[in-house]
Order: sequence, then C-alpha cells, then structure tokens
Amino acid sequence: MSTPSIAAPPTSAALTDTVLSVRGLHAAYDESVILRGVDIEIPANQVVALLGRNGVGKTTTLKTIMGIVGARAGEILLQGTPIQRLAPEKRARLGIGYVPQGREIFPNMTVWENLKIPLSIYGREAAARLDEVYQLFPVLKEMLGRKGGVLSGGQQQQLAIGRALLTNPRLLVLDEPTEGIQPSIIDQIEDALLYLKKRGGMSILLVEQYLDFAKSVSDSFYIMDRGAVSLSGPIAGLTAEVVRENLQV
Repeated sequence: MSTPSIAAPPTSAALTDTVLSVRGLHAAYDESVILRGVDIEIPANQVVALLGRNGVGKTTTLKTIMGIVGARAGEILLQGTPIQRLAPEKRARLGIGYVPQGREIFPNMTVWENLKIPLSIYGREAAARLDEVYQLFPVLKEMLGRKGGVLSGGQQQQLAIGRALLTNPRLLVLDEPTEGIQPSIIDQIEDALLYLKKRGGMSILLVEQYLDFAKSVSDSFYIMDRGAVSLSGPIAGLTAEVVRENLQV
C-alpha cells in the first residue's frame, strides 16, 4: 500500500497523554446487568485491543462509550472532559468515530453518498481527509457510483472505516473489523491501522476476535470476563498461555 501524503496531525491530540478514560462503568439492558465496573485507559496515539470470549460485554462497552447504551454508573472522560451524559451525536462531534459490528452503512445510497454525510457535517476538515481515505482504500474511489448494498462485506467495512475517518476523530472505535472479511481486505485494513498509528493524532479502540490481527496492530490489551476487565497489559504480554487461560472456549 502506498503511503498517503497528509498534513500534520492535529495538535489537540497532544493535550493529554490519555485520550479516553473509562472508570467504574456499569451498564444494563433493562434488568440484565452487563457491565460491572469496567476500567479502561486509551493513551494518545496508541491502539488498544479489547478482547474476551463471546458475551462478556465488549460490544456493550463500546456502545456505552458512544452513548447508545446508557451508563448506570461510572465516568467516561474524553481528554479529561466527562461525556457520559452527552447524546451519541455530541460525543461524535467531540471526536469519537465509531464503526459498529455489522458496519451499518446505508445500503441504498452510493459510496459517494455515504461519504458525503460526514463531508456535509464537517465541511473542509472532512474534505481535507478524502484523498487520504482513497489512498488507504482505493476501491472506494473506484466504486463511488455503486450502491453500498452491492459491495462485498470487506468493501463495506472499508467504506464504514473511511466514513468514520472523515470525521477526523481523536478516537476511532472499531467493533470486529475483520469479521466475515476476506484475507486480502483484512491485510488492507491492517495496513491502514498501522499507517494511522504511525501518522499519529488518533487513538484506536479495537474489539477483535482475530488475535493475530489484534496483536499485529495493537500496543496494549484489555481482557474482559463477566462484564469487567480481568487482565490488561502491553500487547507483548498476550502470550499463548494468557490466550489459553482467558480467551479460548
């Protein structure tokens, strides 16, 4: 993949060493408690993998960070500012880009129409990143006139990530970006995340089941079990023994 030529990263990401702090986070669906005191720190300019077996609360953690699920207790701080009482769209405006599981592009809109949504909201700031998105995911430029619904799963994922990048996020939140995706596109997404990490100006929180992918792009990890963090550390600490004891079914 050719390296995009880009402007210098925004200086706002350097205002603090921590982009996101999640402290004592509790959440539930009706009376079913899912999160039980989750604590996570996302340093500036790093990729953090959130791992765990199915059903332990990873996706709910992301949805609570985004405000899609309400927090019953705890704090969510974006560069030191509490956001747990803000609506999802306000959190997005403050600098969180979200690519949910299932991608959630608009299938009846063209690739260009999907990309125009952040362009219409964020204006010049988003337009300045458009060439970068095309260079990271060239297929998007080739398929601007195609409906999102006719793209392959991998192409839809590239569109979803590209759309999120146009919002110029301080934090990019990805939920299972490799799920159901062909290996060649997984490689492209891996290259894109490694490039974004090297470029700086953005942190990434990644929920991922494909451990080789998570290990290749991440700086550190958190493992969840029964709605709380059970283990964390630098990515080098995600050894075969740790995987066997905490992640294998």
